[in-house]
Amino acid sequence: MQRSEVRSVVFVHGTGVREESYGTTLDTVRSRLAGLRPGIETRGCFWGREAGAELALGGVSIPGYTESGGGRDDEAVAVWGVLYRDPGYELRLLGLRPAAPSGDGRGQSPSRKLLEQLSAYTPPPQVRAAFAEHGLDDALDRAVRAVAGSPELRDAAATADEGGHEHRHAFARAVVAATLTDAADHGADALDGLRRDALLTLLAADLHSQGRTLAGAVAKAAATPALRALTRHARRRRGAHNDDLILPAVGDILRYQARGHELRRLIRRTVEHAPGDRVTLIAHSLGGVACVDLLIEEGIERVDQLITVGSQAPFFYEAGALVSLQHPHRPPAHFPRRWLNLYDPRDLLSFRAAQVFPEVATDHEVDNRQPFPFSHSAYWSNRKVWDAVGTWLG
Repeated sequence: MQRSEVRSVVFVHGTGVREESYGTTLDTVRSRLAGLRPGIETRGCFWGREAGAELALGGVSIPGYTESGGGRDDEAVAVWGVLYRDPGYELRLLGLRPAAPSGDGRGQSPSRKLLEQLSAYTPPPQVRAAFAEHGLDDALDRAVRAVAGSPELRDAAATADEGGHEHRHAFARAVVAATLTDAADHGADALDGLRRDALLTLLAADLHSQGRTLAGAVAKAAATPALRALTRHARRRRGAHNDDLILPAVGDILRYQARGHELRRLIRRTVEHAPGDRVTLIAHSLGGVACVDLLIEEGIERVDQLITVGSQAPFFYEAGALVSLQHPHRPPAHFPRRWLNLYDPRDLLSFRAAQVFPEVATDHEVDNRQPFPFSHSAYWSNRKVWDAVGTWLG
């Protein structure tokens, strides 16, 4: 009997999205897709921290602008929110770095040594006992196997230096996040942050001891660049000034136009790590622009379907602002032939694609019954949107 193809979905969010709103939207997308195609695997590509806009000097360029509210605790909680939904996120960021030097040739390279150690990692009795106190021993076993065998770890290990301090800590965070998510899926109550952090410290200390690191390696790893990259963008909070509306939404668009390769690399790596034979990209707003650019620049064989929602890609092309393609040039032969573009006429940031790219795009108009700007984020609760997506996937 011939095996049927397995399809997965990668969801790419849009402009202005940060941890809290991303998590809510991803949960909705996963739930809706599971209802349409039971068993389908949905991966999120969260780029708001790594490739989104930030005010490098705290907003000193904006007259009268002040930053208000929140603190480091809020940022840490928001980061865990991302890791619970995508435990391999930090490892994926590490995998985007340049490969580390292979060593002096007199022994195993640091990357090979790290990959062998982490791939074969077995929690020792004292670590297992700490997790077992909270009924997490079975979930820990499943999480270790999943993270140890993940493509995210394989790619991250290739960028590890001697000792791999940062990579070991990212592995520990991924395991803890996957453990707690697995336990929650099986009906367990959530741990509070202090107990979670205590488990992380114990697990990370054991992983660092395997690398023969000096005392204090956990603290060193927590302060290393990839983790700072994950936490450096404070959650965006509305202040007293209308200038807060500029960032991150408009700032993300400006940054993408200047340095969009960062976002496109992250999308490509997320697709590479997605399971299955075929991948459907579902992208909102600026995420749709980035996906169109990526698929024009590169032929990604597994991606055979693109669904854009409230996207500006057609307008960018017509206005001469699409990074990857300028009129009158057309999408290359490797671009997916199945592109569904959903738009709402009341959404001023959504545009039609079928007349701009007739050889590949199909438009589908929906009515979110909301004024702008609410119309731009109301797609995910619109039944007509999911009816169209279900038909397209089918």
